[in-house]
Amino acid sequence: MKFTLSWLKDHLDTDASVAEIAEALTDLGLEVEDIVNPAEKLKDFTIGKVLHAEKHPDADKLRVCNVLTDEGETQIICGAPNAREGITVVVCKPGMYIPGLDITIGVGKIRGIESFGMMASERELELSDEHDGIIELPSGEVGDKFIDWLAENEPSKVDPMIEIAITPNRPDALGVYGIARDLAARGVGTLKTHDYAPVAGDFPCPVSVSIDEDTLDGCPLFAGRVIRGVKNGPSPQWLQDQLKAIGLRPISALVDVTNYFTYDQNRPLHVFDVAKVQGGLRVHRAAGGEKLVALDEKEYTLGAGQMVISDDNGPESIAGVMGGEATGCTEETVDVFLESAFWDHVQIATTGRALKINSDARYRFERGVDPEFTLEGLERATQMIMDLCGGEPSEIVIAGDVPDHSRAYKLDPARVQSLVGMEIPESEQRQTLTRLGFRLESNMAHVPSWRPDVQGEADLVEEVARIASLTKLQGKPLPRLTDGIPKAVMTPAQRRLQMARRTVAALGYNECVTYSFIDQASAALFGGGDETTMLANPISSEMSHMRPDLLPGLLQAAARNQARGYMDLALFEVGPAFSGGEPGEQNNQISGLLVGRTGPKDVHGASRGVDLYDAKADAEAVLAAIGAPAKVQILRDGATWWHPGRHGRVCLGPKKMLAVFGELHPKVLAEMDIKGPAVAFTIWPDEIPLPRKSSATRSALQQSDLQAVERDFAFVVDGDVEALTLVNAAAGADKALIESVRVFDEFIGGSLGEGKKSLAITVRLQPTDKTLKEKDIEAVSAKIVAKVEKATKGTLRG
Repeated sequence: MKFTLSWLKDHLDTDASVAEIAEALTDLGLEVEDIVNPAEKLKDFTIGKVLHAEKHPDADKLRVCNVLTDEGETQIICGAPNAREGITVVVCKPGMYIPGLDITIGVGKIRGIESFGMMASERELELSDEHDGIIELPSGEVGDKFIDWLAENEPSKVDPMIEIAITPNRPDALGVYGIARDLAARGVGTLKTHDYAPVAGDFPCPVSVSIDEDTLDGCPLFAGRVIRGVKNGPSPQWLQDQLKAIGLRPISALVDVTNYFTYDQNRPLHVFDVAKVQGGLRVHRAAGGEKLVALDEKEYTLGAGQMVISDDNGPESIAGVMGGEATGCTEETVDVFLESAFWDHVQIATTGRALKINSDARYRFERGVDPEFTLEGLERATQMIMDLCGGEPSEIVIAGDVPDHSRAYKLDPARVQSLVGMEIPESEQRQTLTRLGFRLESNMAHVPSWRPDVQGEADLVEEVARIASLTKLQGKPLPRLTDGIPKAVMTPAQRRLQMARRTVAALGYNECVTYSFIDQASAALFGGGDETTMLANPISSEMSHMRPDLLPGLLQAAARNQARGYMDLALFEVGPAFSGGEPGEQNNQISGLLVGRTGPKDVHGASRGVDLYDAKADAEAVLAAIGAPAKVQILRDGATWWHPGRHGRVCLGPKKMLAVFGELHPKVLAEMDIKGPAVAFTIWPDEIPLPRKSSATRSALQQSDLQAVERDFAFVVDGDVEALTLVNAAAGADKALIESVRVFDEFIGGSLGEGKKSLAITVRLQPTDKTLKEKDIEAVSAKIVAKVEKATKGTLRG
């Protein structure tokens, strides 16, 4: 929305500067996007007078002029044909910036004679396109500021233009009068009232109007009148200047009046040439397929149900959007039908979008105009047309009625404090609403017809706070709900996720935040991709399913990085994964991904490809940080996207899985376009048991002062027996006494025979209540041998 300062002052009596007005508008919620002040670029130029002018000795078209300025006489060489003695000119001194030339002028020498500045043309000062000669002023004293002369004699050329952003809920601010009303309510000035008297009709209107029954919901009111005997031509200069200042092209007096009311009062109007209208005007819905050439000279095909204004010849205007070229006004127009209507905003928006037409009328109607101003706007525009073009008005013809949008809400002064936190006296609240056009009866506030956005008591509070200025709102600490030390805000589960993030980041990983939606093919690789996790309305085919695991997103991120030359990656993410679309069918995960090598190549050969032990070490570090039990089992039989022989599940039992780590399956890596070795881990923090006692302090360190004992065992087992099976069996012999079991040797072949191997383990026994004696150690050793032989079908090696 654009307007000039002088236009605003037509409705607002104020002495505020442009900067003060702009600050107030932004604070009121009408954000100022741009200010164009022509005076800023002209503030340095002064008025001078040519005392003497003579031909340049070495150039026929140049004249050497002695110019009187505020600094005395100076010599300026000028090539303008009208440069002569006695004229009053605009002087540009050395060092000044010339906006039309985009240069800073200096002292120059032209054909051997120095020139100290220049005398400007209108184009050089960006006042117009005139450049046939320098500016000749009919008046003005030497040394006066040129902008002061313009402000007094041609104010439109230094009139500041302000552009504001209008939010969809403030259609009343699409008129200059509505903006002035807000500023007056703030106290920036006083709102001017413009009384009017209805224009009496001199004869019955020869053009009838009607609205079809099925169109009344889209056009509840359609009114107009004929003005005959008008003389259409250029509009007066003041009107042309106002329209040009906001970027509109003056067309003719009749059209310029409708554009003026569109921006001045937010009341779009339309004029039909009566000589081109056959019969009456009818508002109805298009059957579909009708064609109309609009005022923008483009042909549009109307869709079924779109509202149109037709005469006996067919459609003549796209209702509320754009008029038709066939019945448009020209300089030959003598009789004109002036139309003012109220349209349903939703249907206008639908039509405009379908036809891809952006017009000032559509922009306003689809946001909402004042229904009660429909007839008043018609009367005011009639008077303006008669003032500018003459003519004789007919009686007004009306179809439909003004829709009733009246409503009232209770004004509760205390709600300003509870909703906004500002203390505003009740008298000030009532005064604010009254200035904004609300009508107060006791404690009920009747909403003005031009404010469709006010729909409840809270909106009244918003208006009061907006005018009072939210910049006056002072921050206050929230009251404490309990005495003493407040309870923790985060839950134990949230603290675990926070600790996990910090731990993984400290291990050198980079955190990723990927979408919870992935494509069906990637989801299927990780056990998902079925209908239970499919989105009903995905934003793209690559986001059609809820992710069953965090690893697909990490792998896609790694593939994008590798495509850009980053081959060695350490990525992690903490977030939910989904097994279905119902509540409860999701779980939190902590996933990490290592791709490529552990570091750059070096002379010592320390760089190597990542392996499953890197993933295992990192997974164990995270588990320890978030409070997982130290004694766990490592089992096989993980999901299908893990390498079948190079992964492990961290479990508290056969059915209680805390994490999984290992290499990813080569087929998955190929599908996801990952190059090089890739290992990963996934932790389910919700599966980790919470501590039995919750305390802000750590528990005492449990350290035994008794001597630990280590014993080595070697077992001969079948070649397909996994070392993990043997370790788990030995650890389960006496869980209280056995602290750890570790494999330290594997031997295959020799005297063991075909299909046999020897696995050697070290078992560490840590007593807690008494020193172990030999018989105690032998008893535990026997249990270990028995457990291992039972689990592996092997024998103790002699």
